[in-house]
Formats: sequence, C-alpha cells, structure tokens
Amino acid sequence: MKVLITYASAGAGHRRAAEAIYDFLKNNRKDLAVELVDILPLTSNFFRFFYNRGYPFLVHSATWLWGFFFWMTESRLTRYLSRKSALVVNYLGCRRFSTYLIEEKFDYIISTHFLNSELAAGQKLKSKIQSRLITVITDFGVHPFWISPGTDLYIAASGATRDQLLNMGVPDGRIQVSGIPFNPSFLKSQDRGQLAGKFGIAANKFTVLVMTGSFGSGPLEEIAESLCVQVQVLVVCAKNKKLYDRLQERKLENVKVFGFVDNAEELMAVSDIIITKPGGSSIAEFLSIGLFPIFISAIPGQEQENIKILAGYGVGCAPKNIQQIKELIFELSNNPQKLQGLKKNISQVARPLSCQELASVIR
Repeated sequence: MKVLITYASAGAGHRRAAEAIYDFLKNNRKDLAVELVDILPLTSNFFRFFYNRGYPFLVHSATWLWGFFFWMTESRLTRYLSRKSALVVNYLGCRRFSTYLIEEKFDYIISTHFLNSELAAGQKLKSKIQSRLITVITDFGVHPFWISPGTDLYIAASGATRDQLLNMGVPDGRIQVSGIPFNPSFLKSQDRGQLAGKFGIAANKFTVLVMTGSFGSGPLEEIAESLCVQVQVLVVCAKNKKLYDRLQERKLENVKVFGFVDNAEELMAVSDIIITKPGGSSIAEFLSIGLFPIFISAIPGQEQENIKILAGYGVGCAPKNIQQIKELIFELSNNPQKLQGLKKNISQVARPLSCQELASVIR
C-alpha cells in the first residue's frame, strides 16, 4: 500500500507530527511504501511566500492581527465567507499539490495540516482520488478549518478534542482519540544523573527548563533572572542569537544557556518543570515525559484554547506575569508533594502510544 504523510512547514509542530508518523511507519510497517511531503514546495510562489513569511510575522510580531484573523475564521458570523474565500485562494495556489495527489494514487493520505486535508478532501469529493484521508489535528482545540467533508478519520488529541468535533457535526465513528504523534525518543528512559553530568549542571537541584520554540521568543531572560537565586534554570534560546549572546555574557548564577537544540527530550528529562509556549506538538512531547508545564506567550486562538482544555484536566498553569511565575516555581520547589500531585493529572491527557494507535488504522 502507498501511504502519504503530508504537512505544511509553516509551523514546526505540523512538521514534527508528520515526521514522527513517517519514522514510525518506516520502522514498523515494512508492508507500506511511505512518502513524506511538505505541501509548500508544490504551491505557487506567492502562496509559499505568504505561508513562509506571513504566518511567522503574524504570530510573533502582530499577534493582535493573528487573533483577529483567527476570530474571523472561527466565528459563526463570518465563518462561511472566510472559508469560501480561503477555498478559492487555496485551490488557485495549490494546484500542483492536487495534481500530485491525483497522479500518485495513494491508498492512504495522512495529513497534519488543515490545508492539506482540505485539498485532499476536495479531490475525493470530485472522485479524482480514492485515498482514505486521515486528518491528524495538532492542537487540543479544533478550528473549523480542520473540518473537511470527505475526511475518513480525524485523530483527536484528547477526549475534549473529540467533544468539539462532535459538536461540529463530525460523526463519532470518524473520530479516534489517539493523541498528537511525537518522536519516540521522548519515551526513552533517561538517567538524570548522567544527563546532569553531560550538561554540567547539578543533578539534585530543582531544575526549570525555559523554552519557547524555534524563535526563542518571550521574556526568557527576565524569567531566568528572577528564578536563578533559588532554582537551577536551563534556557533554550533556539535561533535567538542576541538573547543567547546576552545571557552568555551575563553569566547568571544557576543558569545554563543553550542555543538551537536537537535533544529537547534530554533537557526535559533532567528538569522538574517546563516554562513554555502551549503549542500542541510541544505539549504532547513533554506530557509523555510527565513534565508539568507553566505556559507563557500564548498565541491568540489555538494556543489559548490548548491552555483552556488542559486546565480542564488539571494540567498546566498560565501565570499573568513574571512575579506570579516566580511565586509558583518557588512554591512547587519547596513542596515536592504538591508538584507530584499536579503531575498525576498528566496521565489523563498524555497519549504515549499515539503513533502506534494511528498505525493500527492502516490495514
């Protein structure tokens, strides 16, 4: 059987989920011919430019505008018009991708981005492809753009995600709660003492990991400065070189600074708490390790919805300012029993076998 895993590289979470599925199928399903495809190289120059540059600009430099667009496309008042407009733009900009789907005749299409799902579903409704379409929703909330008639199965992150799909008219038989797929390296048992030695930090000291994605955005320096008096802080600056250089120069006590990393699972395994943005894929990763999150710098829309849904399971906190973050961290570092109690809630929403459960559908 031919299986396509497809994503849009505009968001790192969509790519990571797709790569996790691809790696699992390649390693565990030798009966399948699996391909991994980013949709953007198969789109027009203008469309690709908008996704590659427009989305990062909006979510990092004009969050109020992103929030407006999110509301406009989600609200029942404007949803119909915005969806119809998007359909036209997507059709014109992504014809090469649609042609690719028709020519390759995949048995299964697994999509981790709503754009790819929409285009594949459209070709199914026109009877131009007969592929079974599986849409993997990479957040805990569901924006209406994820719903496309012609989709055979929706992979939901949680029971609350499933409930939202049902409320949007998706039949129960087309929903499977398997969680957001993530790299199996996050399930590997780690030795905290060995990792501490590798990173040059104290193994027995309360450790807070601060990381906010590839851009290293948010008040990372201020948080590190406020916490380092009492706890050990690991700061991942990612691509934010100015922040990295500044923190390296300051040499704050109990603060270890990292640039772009490809071993996030090790940093998580050596930490007691993570301070981070509430992106869906990141949440799936640190919940699989059992790491309790404190959320900052949430993007309006999907990330705020992630916080809301996780709060319903008793997972995560979203302090309003750095002073509240400091008070919460100090309280939990001085009260291990309370932190362990909070971590127990994680089992309600963590889905460690997400890739295996998804793979079981392909038969």
